[in-house]
Amino acid sequence: MIKMSHAAKSALRQRPRRGSMSASPAGRAFTALNYAFFVLLGLTTMFPFLNLIAKSLSSEEAVVSGRVSLLPVDWQIGTYRYVMSQSLFLASFQVSVFVTVAGTLLALFMTTLAAYPLSKPRLRGRKWFILMYIFTMLFSGGLIPTYLLMQSLQLIDKLPVLFLPAMISVYNMLIIKNYFESLPDSLEESAKLDGAGNLTILWRITLPLSLPVLATIALFYAVAFWNDYFASLIYINTPENKPLQLYLKELFVSSSDTFLQLGAQMNVDAAMNTSPQAIQAASILLATLPILLVYPFLQNYFVKGVLVGSVKE
Repeated sequence: MIKMSHAAKSALRQRPRRGSMSASPAGRAFTALNYAFFVLLGLTTMFPFLNLIAKSLSSEEAVVSGRVSLLPVDWQIGTYRYVMSQSLFLASFQVSVFVTVAGTLLALFMTTLAAYPLSKPRLRGRKWFILMYIFTMLFSGGLIPTYLLMQSLQLIDKLPVLFLPAMISVYNMLIIKNYFESLPDSLEESAKLDGAGNLTILWRITLPLSLPVLATIALFYAVAFWNDYFASLIYINTPENKPLQLYLKELFVSSSDTFLQLGAQMNVDAAMNTSPQAIQAASILLATLPILLVYPFLQNYFVKGVLVGSVKE
């Protein structure tokens, strides 16, 4: 047994321990400044939301006069009642929910089916297929050819046109592919010895182990479908088929004219206590609420899924 000399023991005792720098006055000051900076940074990101909430709950006179900052003035909830009573808003909300749910499920299904075979080195022409996918990230057919394709498929002014062209995101597919490659090969080999096929291995082994990256990519797709308005701007003509983001865009572009036209449909009390800015603020908050409610259920998978799927050992 090797004994440690007295000098070595003394040097080991005198060696600064990990974290001793943070225990020093300079280290504590640096940590406090870091906390203060990020707390202030977080608060600045909350200011726009607090201002929207305050405007949506304030009276017309307070909003127009510019007296509303972070707290409501002359509290009222008539703006939310008015926004939620509009048939176009409710129809747009339903369209956005349908497009987001259907698009996310189908896109995650198609992306997984594309990523699984590309994660296997034994696939013939694997590098060529990956290069073809990456090529589509750099070059596209263009807006006019894409529109003509959707027209030839008779998808113009129909809801599937809002998510079918975006079934596979190459960026998301590469993340899932790298995650599949990080799984141990011994799991697949043992399953094959038991007689399992490729689909069985994918469904019973690979997908249950890939919940972090799948939840992360599902969140990516859901946010993209929910926030997209350009596709509906190009392909959708019927007002009842317009998603919520296009509804908000048109509400902002023609807010004053729209408010004057809708003023005849409102009672006197609502007209006196509601302003175009308050309607815009309430509409934005109602449009943001679904994603804010979904994100806490997926945040546990978010960081782990991105890191493991994007960094291959």
